[in-house]
Amino acid sequence: MICVLVAVFAYALAPDNSQDANQMHLSIHSKEPGFTVNVLTVPAELKEQNPISVFFFGKKNTDSEIPILNHSVKDTTLQATLYAGDGSAGLQKEYSLNLFPEAETVNEIPKKYITEKTFLLGTDKYGRDLLSRMLIGIRISLGIGFVAVFISLIIGISLGAIAGYFGGKIDAAIMWIINVTWSIPTLLLVIAITLALGKGFWQVFIAVGLTMWVEVARVVRGQVMGVKQMQYVTAARALGFKDYRIITKHILPNAMAPVIIISAANFAAAILIESGLSFLGIGAQPPMPSWGSIIKDHYAYIVLGKPWLAIIPGLAIMSLVTAFMLIGNALRDALDVKS
Repeated sequence: MICVLVAVFAYALAPDNSQDANQMHLSIHSKEPGFTVNVLTVPAELKEQNPISVFFFGKKNTDSEIPILNHSVKDTTLQATLYAGDGSAGLQKEYSLNLFPEAETVNEIPKKYITEKTFLLGTDKYGRDLLSRMLIGIRISLGIGFVAVFISLIIGISLGAIAGYFGGKIDAAIMWIINVTWSIPTLLLVIAITLALGKGFWQVFIAVGLTMWVEVARVVRGQVMGVKQMQYVTAARALGFKDYRIITKHILPNAMAPVIIISAANFAAAILIESGLSFLGIGAQPPMPSWGSIIKDHYAYIVLGKPWLAIIPGLAIMSLVTAFMLIGNALRDALDVKS
């Protein structure tokens, strides 16, 4: 639930609220958690943005943020010593007053345009705030789970209910489709669908959803075959109810408990598959943040003395998947009539 709330209010919570948290500072790349530096912001002309859009989807930020070591005021200009990559003094640059529209005098520039920034989880290899990238990346993981499970439920419940209720040749045909799909490795099928639909955000959602319906269909089929023998279903047929009403009103509501449990497990599986696809480079595309793509960009840093860049997103994936697996186990215990 915390992750869901963070996903909804990601840009309000993220220190970097630019779209996709993509504000780069190359001179402070790969810094450790808790790193602090002074940043000079040079504003750019930009049309006024809708506050609601900024709140939910981030700010279209074209301002230049420049890490600096120190600064001084001279006549009508601000002199700043840029931050070099190794923490030493870099080039000195002068910035004129007309670059800062809200400052009436040069002395007002440091107060309004120079801030001290602390990167709680450090920065990635492009100098972007890792905490902001992680917070916004939650949206990808939860989004893939919701959409993929929704697609798998629609297809799986529909085909499973039809196969289990009608039986015969219809059941044999649907089971043939299920067995063929089941025999193909999930990751291989997802990669094939992704390559066919193209790389992108929604393509991955659809691809993962189209591969997760098989288990749902098999379970629903088995449940329907058992429930349709019950007396209240026979009574519904005797009253002349149509097959559609019998399936949707009488059979499925009494056969959904195992499906709810499977959905929680599929949610966790979808997060892992998306992370794997992003790691392979065919998931969510840059600059969109994804926990899998963050690991892909930084896994080599594990042996370069900066392991947190890959460990942090790895722990996040592990924690979220574990949470959904625990939810699935709790639902199993709660819905088990024997307990």
